[in-house]
Order: sequence, then structure tokens, then C-alpha cells
Amino acid sequence: MHLTSIARSCAILPRSTRPSHHALARPLFALSQTRQSSHSPMGTPPANPRKKVTVGTLRSLHKRGEPITMITAHDFPSAHVADAAGMDMVLVGDSLAMVALGMEDTSEIVLEEMLLHCRSVARATKAAFTVGDLPMGSYEIAPQQALETAIRFIKEGRMQGIKLEGGKEMAPTIAKITTAGIPVLGHVGLTPQRQNALGGFRVQGKTAFGAVKVLEDALAVQEAGCFAVVLEAVPAEVAVIVTRKLSIPTIGIGAGNGCSGQVLVQVDMTGNFPPGRFLPKFVKKYGDVWAESLKAIEAYRDDVKSRQYPAPEHTYQIPKDELVVFAEHADKV
Repeated sequence: MHLTSIARSCAILPRSTRPSHHALARPLFALSQTRQSSHSPMGTPPANPRKKVTVGTLRSLHKRGEPITMITAHDFPSAHVADAAGMDMVLVGDSLAMVALGMEDTSEIVLEEMLLHCRSVARATKAAFTVGDLPMGSYEIAPQQALETAIRFIKEGRMQGIKLEGGKEMAPTIAKITTAGIPVLGHVGLTPQRQNALGGFRVQGKTAFGAVKVLEDALAVQEAGCFAVVLEAVPAEVAVIVTRKLSIPTIGIGAGNGCSGQVLVQVDMTGNFPPGRFLPKFVKKYGDVWAESLKAIEAYRDDVKSRQYPAPEHTYQIPKDELVVFAEHADKV
């Protein structure tokens, strides 16, 4: 039955039971004034917001010897919690290819997918310094290509800096990007995008020759203008020496606690995965998000099956006189 028919019929009701014009209009007005959907940005601004972390902030932390905290995020919720937890840096790493998109490795993800996730993270990150990972194929061909990609990460991805993998061979590319005013986080040691050339995910710098290469790569990216460099899967003793030789911070992942800071993949350290998943040796599992989520969803399933959910407190009500009018007209449909 059309709403006009219901309104016309309401006119014959006694005024005390007749829904007013305002009552009929109230739901639409309420929708414009009150958010009733759970599909909305999460949380409220903190009462005492942190000061925005900048490259200058990171330099200050390094200068006074305070470790720099960094974690990955791949969407609004994971960035929201990382920022609220006080991370100095949030990395939109290409590891999201596996942990968020179910891909086999980082080589599969493309530029447009990375930019989509960067924008999502940027909307939630209010204080931490954000860095976007340039995906394989978006920067290796030439410095000009890399600069164009980096600009897209800043303009479209809303990042504050970018990260790319490689040492001496990438120095001209890094210089091209930093000269344009875009902060670059280097990445040497184990470089996952080059796993096929490295023979897999293998620790780097385990020989004197390998350790020298790590040091030379780190010095090269520093000279090219990087504000910091990630050292991945490098013996702790080697990382200590490299860190001492550099004037920029080192961010370790599987490189011991002698680095200037540390980074982990959020999904790994929070335990947001089923039992039996392989974890690298360097990962410390700080939580069990999978078990907590599974328990909550199983409880929801059981409540729905038994009709315990939704309970009255989870249900919206209609005024009784309005319900009477609606029921009468529903009977005639």
C-alpha cells in the first residue's frame, strides 16, 4: 500500500490516535541527524591527541637514543589501533598482499591496490608518520618511473613517505625521489621482492663478504638521502656495527635489538591467524586475536541459532499507536 493511502486513511482516525505530520516525518529527520548504522568511522578523537610525528621527530628520537617503534597496517581498523597505541611510524607494507589479500607473495600486488590501502590507512592515522611500500614493478625500471610512483603515493595514497628495496643499485633512484622532497625509507639485507634472486627468504650478512655488502648498501642509501633504513634478516652483531656506522636510524626486523628501532607485521605479532601458520624466527606473538575473534563469532552464531540475539535491548521500537495504524493497513494489503 502506498504511503499516500496510509496518510489519507489516517485522517479518519480520532486526533488522539492520528499520527501527526511531524511523526510521519520523524524517521527521515532522525536519519539525517543521528547515525544508527554501525557502518561508520570508528572511535572518537582522543582527549589529548599526540603531536604529529615528522621526519624531524624521528631524527630527535634517534639523536637521544630512544628506540623508534614501527608497525604495519593495511586498512582503517589496523591503522586506527596502531595509531592509538602510540606507534611512531606506520608502514603500509606490501606484506598486505599475503596478510590482507591472500596472495602468495609480495610480487603479486599492483600499484593501484597499494594506493587503495594507503588511503584507508591514512584516514585513520592522525599522529604516526606514515610510509607506503612501493610494490615490485613500480620503481625498478628507471628513477623517473620511481619518482612518478612516489608522487602518487603522496598525492593519492596520502602517505608522508615511501619505502623501496635495494642498496647501491637503487641509490640514483632514491636520490631522484628525495631531491623532489619526498622522504624515503631504505630497505637492505633480505629484500623480499627479490627473493627469487636471493634463493628464497634467507638471512643476509652471515659471511664477512655478505656483511660488507649489507654495510655498503646501507651507506649508499644513506648517502642518497634516506631518512632511515630497514635492516631485514641480518645477524644481530652485523646490525649493531652497521647501525654505529650510519648517521640515520636503522629499523630492524629480524636484526636484533641493537638497531635504532623495530618493525613487525601487525597480523603476525597480534596472532591474527589460525594455529599452525609458519612464523619467522624473529616474530614475537603478543596476542591471540584469531582465538578471541573465533570465540566471539562462534558465540554470535550460537545466539542467532537459539534466537537469543537480538534481544529486546538490541531492537528498535515503534510507538504503539503507530503500530496499530500500520497493522490495520497491513491487514488490507
